[in-house]
Amino acid sequence: MNEPQQKWTETIDADHSLFDLRLKEVWKYKDLIYMFVKRDFISSFKQTILGPVWFFINPIFTTIVYLVVFGKIAKLPTDGAPPILFYLLGVTLWNYFSGSLTATSNTFVGNANIFGKVYFPRLVTPISIVISNLMRLGVQILLFLIVWAYYLAEGEIHPNIWVLATPLLIILMVIFALGVGMIFSSLTTKYKDLGMLLGFGISLYMYATPVIYPVSALVGPFKKLAYYNPLTGIFECFKYGWLGSGDFSPLMLGISTAIILVLFAIGLVIFNKVEKTFMDTV
Repeated sequence: MNEPQQKWTETIDADHSLFDLRLKEVWKYKDLIYMFVKRDFISSFKQTILGPVWFFINPIFTTIVYLVVFGKIAKLPTDGAPPILFYLLGVTLWNYFSGSLTATSNTFVGNANIFGKVYFPRLVTPISIVISNLMRLGVQILLFLIVWAYYLAEGEIHPNIWVLATPLLIILMVIFALGVGMIFSSLTTKYKDLGMLLGFGISLYMYATPVIYPVSALVGPFKKLAYYNPLTGIFECFKYGWLGSGDFSPLMLGISTAIILVLFAIGLVIFNKVEKTFMDTV
């Protein structure tokens, strides 16, 4: 007697296009993304006294240090913007990017035990990371808005229509951190020392990004090179829109967008390729 053929509800295979995001599959695991986001949030402040208050403490103290070191001692210009707002905005944006990039770059190595035991779209992990950091960004932007409202009432800043580009700028930062993070997470499965190199590189990258200075302060070839830094257009557009100051042009943002999309495509291809075999090398 022939046994009835078993029907599978879902088939898992590695045969898919390198450019295939498999967003439908990722959407099926939206509850898992929520669980990862919740886990990251709780683990960040578990066994801490101040808890989420650290979201405010970090940018406040960092802004004070930058104000003293770069504002009072180094006397770097801020294009006429209030120094506190200038540094607070830069710190808030940089904290999101650097935090998301660092965490995303550890996707494969840091989750090897989970990946080796159960299947789910690997893209779920980096997506949950950038979302977790978006929560922190939202809280820190709230702090920025409180200070910004004070200076707006005093008439010391003059925001303009580019404020409306804020959602686009945040999306670009998310895509940039996700793309570069996927590249490094894929490469570190085989070359572990790249993880240490990334930490050092991020520290240097901050000084190549207009976090503590405006692009207008740069001269000669340094200013031209700054235009090809993907974060330059984003940071300068933020400052121009919210503070009404800065050396910003739509071309700058266009260059940033093009470079970010290319890096994201490269990261996606490498990530999709490595996820099929990373357990053999990690």
